[in-house]
Amino acid sequence: MKNAVLFFVILFAWTACTPSPEEQALDLLDKSIAAHGGKEGWENLKGIKFQKWTRMLDAEGNIESELDQGHEFRFTPRFEGKISWAKDSIPHSMTWDGAVFRYQMGENEVLNADFLVSKKKDFDAAFYTVAQPWKLLDKGGVLFYEGIKKLENGKEVAAIRVDYGLNSDTWWYYFDPSSYLMVGNEVQLKDHRSLVYDLSTEKADDLLFHGTRKSWRVDEAGKRLFLRAEYRYSNFELIH
Repeated sequence: MKNAVLFFVILFAWTACTPSPEEQALDLLDKSIAAHGGKEGWENLKGIKFQKWTRMLDAEGNIESELDQGHEFRFTPRFEGKISWAKDSIPHSMTWDGAVFRYQMGENEVLNADFLVSKKKDFDAAFYTVAQPWKLLDKGGVLFYEGIKKLENGKEVAAIRVDYGLNSDTWWYYFDPSSYLMVGNEVQLKDHRSLVYDLSTEKADDLLFHGTRKSWRVDEAGKRLFLRAEYRYSNFELIH
C-alpha cells in the first residue's frame, strides 16, 4: 500500500513538472525570437520598409503573375501601412490608415466592398508573414509544440502548431532544432495545403527576416504536388 501511494505521489510530481505542449511551444518560440535578433529589438521598432518580389506559377509550371512590391508598415502611434507596385505600367497601391482601407489603381480608387475585403486580407497576410516569428506571440492563436518531425525534404525540424479557432486555417511553423531559426511553415486552408521553405535570410541591424522563399502545393501527407510561388525579400529598412 505504501509503495502504491509513493508511486502515485511520484507520478503526480512528475506530471506537474512536465511542461504542457503550449509551454513547450512558447519556450521554443522564445528561443527562435532570440535567434532572429530578440524580442526587444522588434518591440522598439517604429516601422519597417522592404521590397517583396513574388512569382506565382500554375500546376504546369507556367508563370501566372510576377510582382515587385514596396511595403511599408508603421507601428506608432497606430498601425498603418502601404503596399505599392506597378502592373502593366499602371500603378497600384493599397493603404491602411488605422481606420480605413483603400485601394488605388492608377488615378481611380476602387470602391467595391467585396474586393476591398479580399485585398485587406492580402494586406494583413503580408504583414503577418514578414513579422514572423515575433507575430506568433500575439494573442488570438493557441500554440502547441508537436515535437521533432521530418519534412518531405528529409530535414528534421521542431514543430509548433497554431490554432486560431473554429473554421480557421491551421498553421504549422518549423524551426531548426539547433539554431532555432525558422526554416518554413505549412498551412491547411479550406481547399488546399501549402508548404513554404525559407531558403535564406536577410539581416537588418540585428534582426533576421525572410530572404528567399519557395511555396509548394502539397497533399495531406506533405508530399509535393507542384511549385506554387517564389518570394524574395530585400532592401529592409528599419524605422526607429
